[in-house]
Order: sequence, then C-alpha cells, then structure tokens
Amino acid sequence: MSTSVKEAKVTVAGAMSEIDAAQWDGVANPDPATYDPFVSHAFLMALEDSGSICADTGWLPQHLLLHGANGGLAAAMPCYIKSHSMGEFVFDHSWAEAYERAGQDYYPKVLSAVPVSPVPGRRFLVGSSANADELQQTLTAAAIELTRRYQASSLHVTFLNDEQTGRASAQGLLKRTAHQYHWSNNGYATWDDFLATLASRKRKNLKRERRDALAGGITVEWLTGNDLTEAHWDAFFAFYMDTGNRKWGSPYLNRKFFSLLGAAMAKDCLLVMAKREGRYIAGAMNVIGGEALYGRYWGCIEQHPFLHFELCYYQAIDFAMSRGLKRVEAGAGGEHKLVRGYEPMATHSVHWIADPRFRRAIADFLVREQSYVERQGEAMAEMTPFKKGASVDADKSED
Repeated sequence: MSTSVKEAKVTVAGAMSEIDAAQWDGVANPDPATYDPFVSHAFLMALEDSGSICADTGWLPQHLLLHGANGGLAAAMPCYIKSHSMGEFVFDHSWAEAYERAGQDYYPKVLSAVPVSPVPGRRFLVGSSANADELQQTLTAAAIELTRRYQASSLHVTFLNDEQTGRASAQGLLKRTAHQYHWSNNGYATWDDFLATLASRKRKNLKRERRDALAGGITVEWLTGNDLTEAHWDAFFAFYMDTGNRKWGSPYLNRKFFSLLGAAMAKDCLLVMAKREGRYIAGAMNVIGGEALYGRYWGCIEQHPFLHFELCYYQAIDFAMSRGLKRVEAGAGGEHKLVRGYEPMATHSVHWIADPRFRRAIADFLVREQSYVERQGEAMAEMTPFKKGASVDADKSED
C-alpha cells in the first residue's frame, strides 16, 4: 500500500475515543504475526477510559493522526503532553534539574510512548506503507510542531524499535540507549532443552529455585481468555497495589483499568497465579503478543523464597515455549534476571530539544553515556548462565 504524503493532513485527537478503532489498528498492527498489543486501540483506550492516563494524572492525550487523500488514516502516533517524568522508564530527571538551575521550565514536554509500559516497539504507526520513511518524517515534523505549539521544552519518543530509531536519528533526533533483559527461545521444545544450554552449576541453581518456590503446597495456574474473571482481577489488583505502594509510592494504574483490559483484551492477558491453602497469594500479569510474552506486573500477600522468580521468569518461559513465542520481555530493571537466562538487549529512545544550548549539552552527555552503556552491556553479557557452544543436545547426566 502506498500513501501520498503530499496529500496527507495531520490532525490531533484529544482521546482514543475520538479515533476509529479499526483505522487505528490498521496502521498500528498491519501484520498479525508481529501483533503488538500495547499500541492497539483497546489497550490505549483502557488506560484513558479508566482515568489512569489523563490530564489529571499528568498525561494529556494529543494523538497525532495523518489522514490520506481519501480521509482514511494513513499513519498515527500516540502522544501525550507531560507535566512530570513518572511512568516513563527513560529517566530524564537530571535534564529537568538542569533546566531548573538555569531558570527555565522543563515541563511541559511532549512524549510519544505507551504509558507506564517500557515495551520496545513502533511509535510511528505507519502501517505497511511503502512510504514508511516519508510518513515517519511527516509524523516527526508534526510532533515537533506540537511541541512548539505547547511551548514545551522537548519531544521524547521512548522504547522505539531499531528500524524507527535509525530513521529518527537520521532526521536529527538525539538517540539514547539503555538495556532490558529478554529471554530468547532458541528452538526449545521443553524446559529441559533450555536447561541443557546452561552451565552445570547455574542449571542446578535454577532447578533448586523452582523446587523451593513451590514448597509448602503452592500450586500455579495460568489464566487467560474466558478463564479470567473479576475475582481474578480483584486478587491480582491486591498484589499489584502491594508492590506499587512499596516500589513507587503511588501505583500508576487503578482497578478499573484491569477490568477494562480484561473485557477488551482477555485473549491477550495472562495471569500466572500462585495458590496456597485455597487462596491466591501471589501473581504475575503478562501480555501476549504475536511474537513475544511481555512480563508486566507482580505482587504477593505472602513471602515465599524464589516465588517471584518462579511466577515472573520461569513460568513465563514455560508459557512462551508452549505457545511457540520467540521471546519473553521481562520489563525494566533487574540484573538478577541475567543468571536466570535473560540476556541484555539494547533499547532506544530519541529526543528533540527545543533550546539549542540544552540540545548541545544533552547531545554531549549522550555520547559519554553511550560509551558507558556499551561497556555495561559487555559486562552483563558475561553474567549470563549459558555454556560456550551450548545446544539442546548437551549432556544433562551430571545433574
């Protein structure tokens, strides 16, 4: 499909409810094989309709829509005017402090992202158009114009995939790199196939952790699709609130969000729930994509050794193998994931800074930061548990 960029018209929508769902999803997810649930109309609308993401919480939706000559949606970009930097997972607090020291305002700023979801993917939603490069350029120009219209300090596009990062960098946006931890399914049919690729001591540690995690009569359930009920969401929300109150001080999402998500996207949701003596005591929420399982939230009301690792990492691997998914993306942070078979993967964001002086200073900072991130990635790669030249046929007799 080809779209004439010269004939395109850009508009701004103040809510996902103003946007036709089928048209949005047509440019957000043109290929079911690579389906990304986080940029779907249903996911973004659940965030807004629940009141989790709105002007009152510091996220004013200003989604960019690029219409073709026939009026249909040719491309789109989820955008928000931000009055803070929370819920982004690409940390720019030092930039905001520098602006404050210089007597300038860093906020508002413009952000293109999936709110509170550090999941790499496309942010320039250009469908399968042959003019994808031109459409991205047009969206970038529109996002910069939106930044100027709000007299915002900057534009940030976070957790952008490699291809679109390359295009954005070529257009002059500043690139920033960090790391996440992903598990790759290298043709494994079973858990034992995966274990066979690990060094003996690491393999024994994982086996011990899985055994100890489920001691004391703990059982695990996978709940997805029609199996999910409001009672399950009630139980999980209690876990989510416990973690959120301890980790963030104020959890990002409200209870209504999970009900809306379950109603609209039950087939894309996976709850991994632990039960002991007839009641749920812990759970992990995942989202299922076309190629990957995305680990999102975890919590518990009872503390048990290694239960976090079992529900969040090992059960996710089991599920991914059962569905033939290519990888598990375990979210932001946590070097403890490395010794459990999750490897460092580069993630990218791009930035446009309005003030030329700050742009130069931030560009210099990013060059120095990039050198550190590269060294950090090399060091982390040495921490993985894999044997040299491992294969699924490796000898397991030493266990």
